Parts: sequence; structure tokens; C-alpha cells
Amino acid sequence: MPDILLTTLNAKYPHCAFGLRYLFANLGELRARAEMIEFTINDAMLEVLDAIVSRNPKIIGLGVYIWNIEPATRLVAALKRLRPDIVVVLGGPEVSFEVDEQPIVQLADYVITGEGDLAFARLCRLLLDGTRPTDKIIVAEVPRLDDVVLPYDFYSDDDIAHRVIYVEASRGCPFTCEFCLSALDIPVRQFPLEAFLVAIEKLLDRGCQAFKFVDRTFNLNPRASRAILQFFLDRMRPGLFLHFEMIPDRLPESLRELIVQFPPAVLQFEVGVQTFNDDVAELISRRQDNEQLAANFRFLREQTGVHIHADLIAGLPGETLDNFAAGFDRLLALRPQEIQVGLLKRLRGTPIIRHDSAEQMIYSPSAPYEVLSTRVLSAADLGRLRRFARVWDLLGNSGNFVETLPLLWRDESPFWTLWRLTDWFFDRLGRFVGIPLLKLTELVFEFATSQLGHNASEFAPMLLRDYQRGGRSDAPQCLRDENPSTENPIHRQRKTQPRQSRHSNQA
Repeated sequence: MPDILLTTLNAKYPHCAFGLRYLFANLGELRARAEMIEFTINDAMLEVLDAIVSRNPKIIGLGVYIWNIEPATRLVAALKRLRPDIVVVLGGPEVSFEVDEQPIVQLADYVITGEGDLAFARLCRLLLDGTRPTDKIIVAEVPRLDDVVLPYDFYSDDDIAHRVIYVEASRGCPFTCEFCLSALDIPVRQFPLEAFLVAIEKLLDRGCQAFKFVDRTFNLNPRASRAILQFFLDRMRPGLFLHFEMIPDRLPESLRELIVQFPPAVLQFEVGVQTFNDDVAELISRRQDNEQLAANFRFLREQTGVHIHADLIAGLPGETLDNFAAGFDRLLALRPQEIQVGLLKRLRGTPIIRHDSAEQMIYSPSAPYEVLSTRVLSAADLGRLRRFARVWDLLGNSGNFVETLPLLWRDESPFWTLWRLTDWFFDRLGRFVGIPLLKLTELVFEFATSQLGHNASEFAPMLLRDYQRGGRSDAPQCLRDENPSTENPIHRQRKTQPRQSRHSNQA
């Protein structure tokens, strides 16, 4: 039975708890007395409780995040009622700020705020030696990354085979965007590069194919970025996949010359565009060269096989619906394979709250603390934007309507066309979940022909090609009616074409 149990509630099974592995790796001599066990937010609470209590630990270290704060609070409440003798130690970004007002903090014995890699081990040594610190809130000192034991040996073979493997070559962010927790980090710190690459090579040797780098600014330090990219180029193998978070307007020639050497589908760049509105960007302390951003997107789309996942935030202070619509259309014209439309969240500790009064910012009191209304966006506007984001996922990010979408909004604003479509869908369905592709295709055809006035005989062949692109040989009745003699030729054409990726280009 372990004396120390490290646990958390992941959002989904494929997501490994990266923070737990850091804590476990840095326990030193206590590692032999510790165990890691992971659950998900969808697991039955009593089963989670039973699994924890049956191990009879003395100390529980629980990772708390925006996605698990509510079930984690219920778990700690039940645990302290059943076994008040077990010391519960919380950590993670959700309990690192504004701690006094949180029910889960009141229930727990200790809370470590900040980077707890080393502080958790120190606390455990005291507790196991019989010493109970008097301060409940323990503010962790920022560790020197040279002193932090890397966690990669503690990914299991099952993790490597079936789950997302998170890695990081650096911590911190030099920017001060007020909606982001990284705005509170000290300047970027780099892990010792040689030791990091040795650890990554071990993962490769164990069969790891996909690496998700969580560095907030992977391309900030070109020397380190080049070394990592060259490392993977030298070890290129079928199935390799690398995900990086990138600063959108920084892509020097020294990185470009390496990026172009990667085959298609190996590199995915998550690029936080967030807003194209200069006044809004200045208001939230965000620095971004939009012209250079556009040049970088053109380079990536025209000269590389990089898959671009771009983020755009709705509901920022001062950003109107027209502003957001213009930004969406501008981003779409740059042709990223994915655009994630997200609504602003008020993360604990972020300085975005300074705009609450002047911009009349109202947020949900429950996680994930999404914006409900602003001075320039009503609750109804933001509700429609949530639905718009869902429709965009169904139509744009799904890759199921590659040819259809550009024709749908031909010579019109993509945003406002999809805005009309979103309202029309909602009036017809009242929901945006559980819609089969067959039904979705029929609805798109009906909207295009009855609401936008598209010619059915022109629109139907493209829509049918999209519908059958993934390997289907059937066709919705409405398309068969318009294509009585083209179903088989389209099917034959599909067999001779390479299968499209899930996130094919929309424009």
C-alpha cells in the first residue's frame, strides 16, 4: 500500500496527467512509497473514491484544473467525510490563484500554489516524519529547471501505445496577454537541451510516435527550436507526429529551412491568433504583427506540409460582433486547416478582470468560466456565437465539406453566411449534437437551395463528392434526385483519388 497516492481526474482517457509524472519523478527516495493512479471526469465518483480509499494512503496529491474542479471538489468532500485522517494536498493552476474563496481549498489540508515539482516532495517528507506545517497555503518557489528530474521514464508502455504523450522543452512565456495564465509566468526558462533530447530518444526507442509539446512559445528560441526539429528530422520514421504551440508572427529563416524538410502530416502547429483587431489587442496587452502573421501562414500553406490549427477568441473586451466576423473571415482567407473558435474564459488569476467594470464583462460563475455578456456583445449574441462555433466544427473543422463550403458563401462573407446557417439550423433542430452526416448533408443542401438560392444541379455534385469523400458509396436522397446519372462515376472517381485527411483545407 502506498504512503503517497498521486491522482487526478483527466478530461478523457487518452490525456495523460503530465503534472503527476513530474511530481512522481521528483519524489526522490520517497518514490518507492508512492503510486500514481489516474481517472477521468466521467468515471463514477463512488468508484473513484473506492479505488483511492482501498489503497489506504497517508497522503493524497490531487491535480486540480479548470476541467475537473467540480468533480474534484465532490471527490475531496466525500474523501474527507469518509477518511478525514488522509492528508489531501492540492496543486495545479485552478488552485494556484484566488484560493481563499474556493470550496475545495477549504476542504483540503494543504494547497501548493505554482510549480510544485520540488515543493510537493518537501511537504511529503515533513508529513511522513510527523511534522504538520502550520500554513495551509504553500507558495512554491520557482524551481531551477536544472534541478527538476524529467518525468518521461514514467510514461508506461500502455501510455505510449494508446495515449497522448506530453513533453516540454521550456516553461514560461514572455508575453502579457491578459486572458492567459502564461501572462503570470516569469520569462521563458529552458530545460537542459541535451538531457531533454536523451529522454525523448528513449521514448522514440520505446515506440512513441506522437509528441505533444506544451511549451507556450516553442519558436521563441530559434537555437533550441532548431535543435529539436533537427533531432526529429534525423530520426524520421513512418507515423511520426509532432505538435507545437507557435507564436504566429515569429518564423525566422533558420526555422523555415528545417520545417520545409518535414513530410506532410508530421508537423502540427497550434497558432494562437486570438484577434486581428489592433485596438482590442492593445487593450488586453497583446503584441502581434498581423502582416507578418499572414506572411507566415502563406509560407506554411504554400511551401510546407504543416497542419495549422489556429485559435480565435470571441468575447474579448471591446470586440464587437462585426469585429469578430471580420477577423474570422481574415483568418479563413489564410487557409489554416482548422480554426478553433473559443469563447473567452476568465481563468483564475489572470489580469483580464481589470476590464470587468469598464467593459461590463460578465462571466459564468462555474467552470470553465465563459463570458456571458460584454458591453458590446449581449448574452444573445454570445449564445449565438457558441452555436456558431459548434456549427463551424461540424462543417469546417470536420473536413467533410471541403468543396461545398467555398461555394456556399461564394462572393459573400463566410462568417455571415455561416451565421445565417447557424440560426437556421437552430430553428430546425434546437441542438447541435448527435447529427449524422447524412442528415447534416441534407440540411446543408436544403439551406443552400432554399435560403441562399443556389442552383441545385450545380450545388449537388460538389456536395455528393464531399459526402462520399471518406469512402461512402451511398448518397442522400436529395442528392440522388439531382444526380441520377453521376453517383457511380463519382464513386469510381473516389476510388482513384487519395483519401483526404480529416482536416482538409476548406478554402
